[in-house]
Amino acid sequence: MTFVVGEDCIKCKHTDCVEVCPVDCFYEGPNFLVIHPDECIDCALCEPECPVDAIFSEDELPEDQQVFLELNAELAEVWPNITEMKPAPADAEEWAGKPNKLALLER
Repeated sequence: MTFVVGEDCIKCKHTDCVEVCPVDCFYEGPNFLVIHPDECIDCALCEPECPVDAIFSEDELPEDQQVFLELNAELAEVWPNITEMKPAPADAEEWAGKPNKLALLER
């Protein structure tokens, strides 16, 4: 099983989760983070660190966010690995909790 970064990360991209990952399985895109499913060891350390609750266990991923399971796997193959916390985007708080952000995903 893996953990999955969902829609709430788009345009928020807090990196608190990256700091606690013991296997460095996070990858960074322009406005979103993903977890490589083959590298995730299901330790669950990242989930409580996300200030916008954008990380889900694969078996608890909401129905309307199932597409993110595939997106995490696909984008982790092309985006660079991130291992250190960075400042969140300046407008992250404005985007927190906004619905329908999938169309804003930059690849």
